[in-house]
Amino acid sequence: MKFENIIGYKFKNKALLKQCLTHKSFSNEFKVPNNERLEFLGDSVLSVIVSKYLFLKFSNYSEGKLSIMKNQLVSKKSLADCAKKYKFHDYLLLGKGEVKTNGKRKDSTLSCMYEAIIGGIFIDSGILQSEKFIKKTLLNIDFKKFKYFDYKSQIQVFFQKNYSYVPIYKINSVTGPAHKRKYKVSLYDRRIRLSLGVGKTKKEAQNNAAKKVLIKFNQI
Repeated sequence: MKFENIIGYKFKNKALLKQCLTHKSFSNEFKVPNNERLEFLGDSVLSVIVSKYLFLKFSNYSEGKLSIMKNQLVSKKSLADCAKKYKFHDYLLLGKGEVKTNGKRKDSTLSCMYEAIIGGIFIDSGILQSEKFIKKTLLNIDFKKFKYFDYKSQIQVFFQKNYSYVPIYKINSVTGPAHKRKYKVSLYDRRIRLSLGVGKTKKEAQNNAAKKVLIKFNQI
């Protein structure tokens, strides 16, 4: 199968491969197993492998910096971007409704697919083959050009390290039609508001609010 050439791994159990590629919307229509359980497993395997990789590669980095890098690498956006880069979505099996709403471009769907592939490879052959797949795809980047975009994770690590608690986000307002939302979110240090972030999604607004605080604290 062409997909196996792309990921660099040949499945012994082809039914397992199909399950990796099957979204729940497709399984609901055709009554076949979906990839959600494999995603659950793959999430844990991914965490261990990325943690090990960063620990060995960046021996001079602090625990805080390693945590920030790991959180960003295993984030939904990062996994979805990786899936798009290798065009995994071309092989994703979706139900009719998801196809109509452009489900093949959704970060949540693609990140789920990526983690399911890891889980599938782990069940089929074990952790070493899972590690090869992750290194070939997600970790096959120039870390000298690594850019931090997950400011929400960074601010969480910063607060945990310095204050032993995490900041709070509160939605100020949601405006605009369903296809063009605008979120305003405030970031609080307990009861003190530190910043206001704006974005097309709640997560984007939170990330922008976190970025402003990191700038204030000279962290970026």
